[in-house]
Amino acid sequence: MADDSIYINRPTAKAYDVPYEPPPPGANPVLRGLPLSIAATIISKTPFLQRFLWSNAGFGKVHDIPELEHIEPRYDPTVIKTSRSNITGTVRSNDEFLASLSAEDWSSKRPFKSVYFSSLDYHEAYKSGRLTPTQVVETLLPLIRRDVEGAEHSVAFLSVKADLVKKAAEESTERYRAGKWRSPIDGIPMAVKDEEDLTAHPKSLGSRLSYTHPSDATSHAVRLWLSAGALCLGKTTMHELGLDTTNCNPVHGTPRNPHNPHYYCGGSSGGSAYAVASGIVPLAMGNDGGGSVRIPAAFCGVYGLKTSQGRVGIGPTANLARSNGVAGPIGGCMVDVELGYRVMAQPDPNDSMSAMWTPPAPTPMSADGNKKVLGIFRPWFDRADPEVHSLCTTALEHLTKTLDYEFIEITLPHLPHGQLAHALTILSEIATGVPRSTLPSLTAPNKILLSLGHTTPGVSFLQAQRLREVIMRHLSALWEEHPGMILITPTTPNAGWRINEADLGYGCSDGDKSIRNMEYAWLANFSGCPSISVPVGTVEAEGGAVPVGLMGMGEWGDEEGLIGWGYEMERYINEVKEGGRAKPGNFVDAVWAETVG
Repeated sequence: MADDSIYINRPTAKAYDVPYEPPPPGANPVLRGLPLSIAATIISKTPFLQRFLWSNAGFGKVHDIPELEHIEPRYDPTVIKTSRSNITGTVRSNDEFLASLSAEDWSSKRPFKSVYFSSLDYHEAYKSGRLTPTQVVETLLPLIRRDVEGAEHSVAFLSVKADLVKKAAEESTERYRAGKWRSPIDGIPMAVKDEEDLTAHPKSLGSRLSYTHPSDATSHAVRLWLSAGALCLGKTTMHELGLDTTNCNPVHGTPRNPHNPHYYCGGSSGGSAYAVASGIVPLAMGNDGGGSVRIPAAFCGVYGLKTSQGRVGIGPTANLARSNGVAGPIGGCMVDVELGYRVMAQPDPNDSMSAMWTPPAPTPMSADGNKKVLGIFRPWFDRADPEVHSLCTTALEHLTKTLDYEFIEITLPHLPHGQLAHALTILSEIATGVPRSTLPSLTAPNKILLSLGHTTPGVSFLQAQRLREVIMRHLSALWEEHPGMILITPTTPNAGWRINEADLGYGCSDGDKSIRNMEYAWLANFSGCPSISVPVGTVEAEGGAVPVGLMGMGEWGDEEGLIGWGYEMERYINEVKEGGRAKPGNFVDAVWAETVG
């Protein structure tokens, strides 16, 4: 059958031959502790200092790019992959979709030798009667409730409504007893980041402010998980306003990496990644505006999918990072990522973008039968730290030697400038949703960051959107020449981010390290492409292991290709890599209703 896929808003394919220049050494000051608090207050009230720091960060460099002449600004990177039949056909109901999902044969996708339980492990245990959803939540709730003394994992959860969880678990238990479960994720414990709306739960975006929807709504993507029978344990902690990559949160507490308590979980979806990595849930929802799903997934040794811009509806939730941020699943196994994604990416008829997408299709376990192409821009890839570079390279060698992957050497234009343009854009977008009058209520680092966002001139913002168009044109040309290619980098160039204990009280402003942490992740957000992070091993450090992630970025709408690649990488770490996949010492075994450590 011929492929009738069409793209809406795809940029003109045009390659740009621009020599690569690595970013210059960082010049942003590092501030922490009481000096940070004092400096933030002064900076937030002093326009001259704001302009100086804005310029010192290098944002003005987006003006000095000759390729931007005669380029129209691109304000939204959404490129919709749909089909003529989807546009003219009949939309199936959610009940029909869930029935088809349950009818699929998932047996081949259950991970072999995994140290993590998948959603399918729960599902099979429920069907057999060996375990019930009620038993699971009775095991988990005492571990995550902030009102329970000694709840080991409570710092990762901002809001838990035990009575609602128990009621939903009882209903799921009854469905299994009657043989009428809704889907493979019926009764599966999950959690959602505080960036989403959830009825009966407050929303603060990890801050002291209230962002709770006035109608006490639930985000569309969350509603879809709930309609499939998933049990939402509650809302997870995040980096305040999602504005950094550590998940350090002086307001609500900072969860420590389950693999190594001396390291951060990564952010800004750090609470969701913690909940998955520690075994509390096999599936959690995060949001990704500059790596905020993939970076914590990499730091915590789990899987994270950043979806295509505009594909997953989150209405009526307001998206502060409108042209960069998306919702996506974080899973302990690839099957959790696929299940979470396919449910949450059902089109939202009330969202003009989401409504046009073709519903996700079943993902093949591999790319067998199709040309397997990996694109690598060597000068960029090689900027990773040696231990990260080694783990990622070893994993890629497995693909070429045993799975017949082909490497394509590619080029990418204006990467350092592009990262600055992304940072300038997302800071400006978030600043529009955070009035200056509320800055005194924020933590010190965000007083500084949002002061810079409010300082951005309109001309600079427009130049950044012109650069977005240039980069997207170049990517369009790459995929026109190499359809199905996955662009490969490490998820982060560094292995984790070590906690400085002084940061936990006030936060930390370390712009250069944040930029370094996001060096690979920003491109998918700025261009609207899907991207996935998969674990490929660990680096030994003081206090234990630190996980490392490998990242793939696909063409607009090719989440299925990335998930298929993720399954192959999962087999690599579970069955091929010496030592296999790491398991945290505080791992919770909810499938067998006991905690091991």
